[in-house]
Amino acid sequence: MTDPVQRRWIELAPGYAGYLALPPARRGPGLLVLQEIFGVNEHIRAVADQYALDGFVVLAPDLFWRQVPRVELGYQADDLTRGRALVQAYATDQAIADLGVAARALRDRAEVGGGKVGAVGYCMGGRMAWFAAATAGVDAAVAYYGGGIHGHLQYAATLGCPLQFHYAGHDDHIPPEAVAAVRAAAQQALGAARAEVFVYPEAHHGFNCWERGSYHAPSAALAHGRALAFLAQHAF
Repeated sequence: MTDPVQRRWIELAPGYAGYLALPPARRGPGLLVLQEIFGVNEHIRAVADQYALDGFVVLAPDLFWRQVPRVELGYQADDLTRGRALVQAYATDQAIADLGVAARALRDRAEVGGGKVGAVGYCMGGRMAWFAAATAGVDAAVAYYGGGIHGHLQYAATLGCPLQFHYAGHDDHIPPEAVAAVRAAAQQALGAARAEVFVYPEAHHGFNCWERGSYHAPSAALAHGRALAFLAQHAF
């Protein structure tokens, strides 16, 4: 059987690459899938493929390209330590520049044809989705347990598209007061209807990743359905 998804790595700028996954129709709206601290690893590529099967032209940019191009980390203690070091060295201005390059490259692809581009990110990538919504001209953004967004609330002033947030009810990295601060800032900037916030009471940080011990299938399925409905409304 022919694989319905076509996938390959492409160059976005000298030294800066991204994983491209094309849907069965080989064209559609664009979607940035934004990595965790573990790089564009097997899990993130599988998420990209999942969204490609949902009809998106998906690009997962390699955001740590300046430090360790195409790094792939797992979820054990040593890899977690390495990933934390990589994200600590990844400056906000670099992230904003990288997101802008990736969004423009995706929108300009023939398969997207200048159509809409969304963004969805996980953990560190959730914070990247927040930056993309504020600076990269995307049409919709989804942030899963976006660590550190509450430290960058000044970007609420330049939010240019609807946002959807997914948080775990039990998250050692994102306290409830951080969720409340993000909710307040986003809804003040966009209005409640354009800034959806969902909290999954039984979930822990990383609940969408089936390779982690914190994976919670019911929450992941519900969040994915909500994300698809949101993206279908705003990014198709």
